[in-house]
Amino acid sequence: MEIFREVSIDWLKKKWIFFGISWVLLALGIIGYLVRGGLAYGIDFTGGTIVYLKFNQTPNLDRIRQSLRPEASTPPLIQTYDLPSKNTVQIRMQTVFGAGQDVESGHRELQAVLRKAFDPQNVGNARTDFNNVGLDALDKYLLQTDPDSLKSQNKTTQETEAYYKKLAQSLLDYRNKEGEGLVKNLEELKSAPGVSAAALGGIEKGFYAGPFAVKGVESVGAVVGSDLRRRAGLAVGLSFLGMLVYVAIRFKPIYGVGAIVALFHDLGITIGLFALTQKEISLTVIAALLTLVGYSMNDTIVVFDRVRENLRLMRKESLYRILNLSINQTLSRTIMTSGMTFLSVFALYVFGGEVLNGFAFALTVGIIIGTYSSIAIATPIVEWWYRSQELKSKRKVA
Repeated sequence: MEIFREVSIDWLKKKWIFFGISWVLLALGIIGYLVRGGLAYGIDFTGGTIVYLKFNQTPNLDRIRQSLRPEASTPPLIQTYDLPSKNTVQIRMQTVFGAGQDVESGHRELQAVLRKAFDPQNVGNARTDFNNVGLDALDKYLLQTDPDSLKSQNKTTQETEAYYKKLAQSLLDYRNKEGEGLVKNLEELKSAPGVSAAALGGIEKGFYAGPFAVKGVESVGAVVGSDLRRRAGLAVGLSFLGMLVYVAIRFKPIYGVGAIVALFHDLGITIGLFALTQKEISLTVIAALLTLVGYSMNDTIVVFDRVRENLRLMRKESLYRILNLSINQTLSRTIMTSGMTFLSVFALYVFGGEVLNGFAFALTVGIIIGTYSSIAIATPIVEWWYRSQELKSKRKVA
């Protein structure tokens, strides 16, 4: 399948335009890095805590900041995410909440801090906040209170435990799926599957619907974060080395140099855009960068492979013409493969949500830059090398 037929674009003639574009993009990244104070590393690398909250009304970010100030060693970064109507907030802190404790203890500590700010009337309340209760606690409460009177119906212990386990799961599934983590009042729970009026009444006696829900807490220690950063750098470096050896063996050393320069170019521009936009660099972004290394190299190898074939078939032609011809011959293939991949990752970027945003952004940018560098960076380097070697030979003869 060919999108273009008999393409005759002189790509090498435009190399200085391409180099200019690349330098501008690299300069923007460097400026962004210096002005923005470096890269925005995620807690995977810096250590700290990320908290995801959902509120039953528009959250007061200043109040959140004030409530967490005594707990955080540095001012927390607080921002809304997702649609404004969902009232969701992400909090990033350098402090590792519950350090030296188990996860559940840290979770309870965080809830206590936020409850003082957003739910003071229920501090010390004998009832439990349903929006922050877990499956085990809810199941235990239902077993103890037996709202559906299963014990009086001569049900076995196993049957009673299975029934209330299923009921507790149904209630939490409704909260987490239908309410997206939070119910505004307990009356909403009557719509949950398998919930009787007696069970709802029992829930209302022991629980209340709090104004916020802690949807998730992620904590990474500073030592672990430093080790992950070192390992991520090592992974990218080793991938570069492996690619250089592969291309040098399959083709010639100068082809490997051209491919590696193109890779440095691709990663430099992509990371520069991360610095400019201050998008978070997490382990998923490192995975995207490693994917980009392989993808960019694959595109470069396709062009170089066609160059090798044409050098055998067209021995009397100049290298300049063979390089241009090889790029033009692979242009349809490049547009089809890169175009389809781009559409996939761009859809992931637009619709993938906050968690996959950095990963999809790296791949979206990387595919464009990687395809461009195979034509505009790697090939001109090979042409420049052979041209310079030819000029040296002529000087020696003269």
